[in-house]
Amino acid sequence: MKDQLSIALAEVKAALSGIEQDDVDAACRIIASGQSIGLYGCGREGYQMRGFAMRLFHLEFNVGYLGDTTMPPLGEGDLLIVSSGPGNLSTVNAHMETARTAGVTIILVTAQLDAQQTGVADLILTVPAQTMANDSRWDENDILPMGSVYEAALFFLFEWMVANLKTITGETAETMRARHTNME
Repeated sequence: MKDQLSIALAEVKAALSGIEQDDVDAACRIIASGQSIGLYGCGREGYQMRGFAMRLFHLEFNVGYLGDTTMPPLGEGDLLIVSSGPGNLSTVNAHMETARTAGVTIILVTAQLDAQQTGVADLILTVPAQTMANDSRWDENDILPMGSVYEAALFFLFEWMVANLKTITGETAETMRARHTNME
């Protein structure tokens, strides 16, 4: 069991090690300057995006998740952050096109660069990990199947970004905690 855990953690660490610090810093600067922020991802990536939206809310950003009834409208000066791990996903592409038409800045998080998406995004955060797009090359010695490495790496990437944003915005653990719901 411990060997499997060590291998799984090494798979995620390898993906995280391939993320460019300069891209993370640039993404954090863009986020810090955004007025309203929308986030979106399909499937399990969507769960990671929702978690990131929650943390951005705790940092006092005006944030929403596409499809939720509380999602604010986006326009000039706003930001859309989307995850499209395996590359060309029609739902993500449609949201990016709508955002581009509205003058929204777009950050794309992906493992598979796709010409259609990269031409629309203002910044691309590449997470070099296996996704559903390339899981047929899965090695028998790997532990995490399908897109799990990418999805796990997203969690750590977003927490890394939250730590940077906390510094940029001057937020503290106490101010963030004060914005956590009391309705649990």
